Amino acid sequence: MKKRFAALLLAVLALACAQAGAEPAEEESVRTERMVLRYADQFRVDCGEEGCALVTIGGEDRFLLVPEGAEMREEPGVTSLRIPIRNLYVASSSAMDPLSCLDALDAVRLTSTKKEDWTLPAVRERMDAGDLLYAGKYAAPDYELLLSEETGLALENTMIFHSPETKEQLEALGIPVLVERSSYERHPLGRLEWIKLYGLLTGKTAEAEAFFDAQAALAERVCAQESTGKTASFFYISANGSIMVRRPEDYIAEMIDLAGGVYVPSHLPGDETAARSTMNMQAESFYLAAKDADVLFYNATIGGGLDSLDSLLAKGEWLADFRAVQNGNVWCTEADMFQQSSGIAVMIDEFHRILSGTAGDESLQYFHRLR
Repeated sequence: MKKRFAALLLAVLALACAQAGAEPAEEESVRTERMVLRYADQFRVDCGEEGCALVTIGGEDRFLLVPEGAEMREEPGVTSLRIPIRNLYVASSSAMDPLSCLDALDAVRLTSTKKEDWTLPAVRERMDAGDLLYAGKYAAPDYELLLSEETGLALENTMIFHSPETKEQLEALGIPVLVERSSYERHPLGRLEWIKLYGLLTGKTAEAEAFFDAQAALAERVCAQESTGKTASFFYISANGSIMVRRPEDYIAEMIDLAGGVYVPSHLPGDETAARSTMNMQAESFYLAAKDADVLFYNATIGGGLDSLDSLLAKGEWLADFRAVQNGNVWCTEADMFQQSSGIAVMIDEFHRILSGTAGDESLQYFHRLR
């Protein structure tokens, strides 16, 4: 039985030694294989014998994944999980779409998002059927419901760090918590590559590999093309008239750059290493930064959708001076853009088609032109 876990324990030892600046001891009978990750750097997977795997997230949190038929084992500082996971509590909305793409929603029993706030049809259908239940907000879940449903894992995003007592309570009740850090990935395709971890958790490894490879190939074809040189801004206008823009280091700005565009505003005051992805600007500052942008993208996710240029100008007549408005090159996001996190490659492709002027009047999945 010791050999069964030897590879995994060696991986734990290797990490500890690396942190201490030492080399782990060699053992001929132990073999591990690192999962190939092309873009993601916020998690790693060391695969051992008999289908076991050691997952390390953010260099700190470690999970020992043990398939059915193998003996569970507890190790200090390592959370042991039986895979495939059953009765998931998904409090990270960005994880739901990849699970849907893997046809793994049957592994999800609870969510922290109400039905009316979901734009994913498959999720709404499961909630209508009673197969997926609302378990309260991520910071205040229904603990009794989670226990009664025998929750196998709480899948959280980094917002849970703002409510550490919730994480502590879940773990105290025996519900393991995995905090996914896809939002910390520097490359947009790194976010998408988290689907490999979800595939491992739900027994859909082959499907996850195939999905990611196909999507990465699409994005890489776009990225290989010459830059369009077109400038673009991505924003929305709040009820008080302030402008919310994506920071230049945000993944949306990076997607525009990968699509052959130049994101504006390219520089913003403050700490560029901050975790925040957005920033407020006064109308005057935004006017100076984006007035001559070739393309404007209006974010409908927060402030609501727009159906015409007139509806945009109703938010600020000063926008009529913008080059993109005058040239009819203003696009609005669809409401489901951010919940469909698996669509990053398609979004990059659509950004490119808009920036290169090849989108025309055809229907796009994530954007529509304002006229």
